[in-house]
Amino acid sequence: MPYKRGRKWVGQVRLNGMRREKKFPTKKEATAWEIEMRQTPEKDWKKKTNTVCMGDWAQNYMNYAKVKFAEKTYEEKKAVFKRFFKDVEPSLPVSDLKPARVLTFLQNQMENRSGYGANKDRKNLVAAWNWGMKYMDPVLPGPNPCLVEKMSEQRAPRYVPPEEDFWKVYDLTEGQDKVMLYTFLHIGARRGEIFGLEWPDVDFGNNRIRLWTRKRKDGTYEYDWLPMTRKLKNMLYWWLENRPFKDKSHLFLCLDSTPFCDEYYGKPFQKRRHFMKRMCEKAGVKHFGFHAIRHLTASILYSEGQDLSVIQAILRHKSPSTTERYLKTLGLEKVRNALDECFDERGGEKSPQNKKPSEEPSGPQATF
Repeated sequence: MPYKRGRKWVGQVRLNGMRREKKFPTKKEATAWEIEMRQTPEKDWKKKTNTVCMGDWAQNYMNYAKVKFAEKTYEEKKAVFKRFFKDVEPSLPVSDLKPARVLTFLQNQMENRSGYGANKDRKNLVAAWNWGMKYMDPVLPGPNPCLVEKMSEQRAPRYVPPEEDFWKVYDLTEGQDKVMLYTFLHIGARRGEIFGLEWPDVDFGNNRIRLWTRKRKDGTYEYDWLPMTRKLKNMLYWWLENRPFKDKSHLFLCLDSTPFCDEYYGKPFQKRRHFMKRMCEKAGVKHFGFHAIRHLTASILYSEGQDLSVIQAILRHKSPSTTERYLKTLGLEKVRNALDECFDERGGEKSPQNKKPSEEPSGPQATF
């Protein structure tokens, strides 16, 4: 069906993945052309065009991204195309996309959002076009029109809460929440890594915890073993014995039995978006999130004079090869000693229900 673009009417026809469009001064002419094209034999279509439109490119790439990447990454890419198609017609042939149009889109994003946000959109568009140049049929034309100049960025420094603020929040929690916050602090993990922890990932016998992540360039789901401090080992062992769902493999589950949360009851957490805000307000401290605790862990280690290589190994900030090299060079024992040295004299000596912690477990591995 024809549509209007500016002062022109655009006729558009599809056949078996192929697409053609043509501009006309009137809707009547565009409609007549569409009827004619639908009656054209497929073999003649192939002679006339093999182009695809922007919408075809986006749909094919998103089908790939849904299988390849984590849900968070997929949703990020989906949001980019949603914004992009507010500035660029999905029906535009891919051969008509010019760098100037991409640059205009990114400038608008910089004005309405931020330079950082615009550059994230640029990164995703570049990756999507590069994929299309390799795997689309027909392939997208090169050079990549999304490889335009980056926008200038002005990032605010990350907020790292004072250590005393963390303990104020920690002291107000109990049970699972206390164990969770303690785990965040002692291994400096990302939110998704903590929420995804299962009991087979806790190796009491060898004093280590396995963290799974997709924070890799190709989206591969991989794991790293991190050391488990003495205090964290006692805390997790207490939770293993006292958790309400003995048949569930995840460490942390939704335990709120309310009409709003019933559908999530007994299931692993996904976000817990308002938990930290609520606890910070209750403790009377400036709001900080789970990821800020990761930076607090690094700050504590740094203030205690630990090597940057030790901190890097714990946080796994760089490429997989860098992380692997540091862990192999330092060995888990040295990293564990560094953590124990920093955290042995810090809070959290009591169990989540203010009971005296049991003797350090020798290490029965949880199995399911």
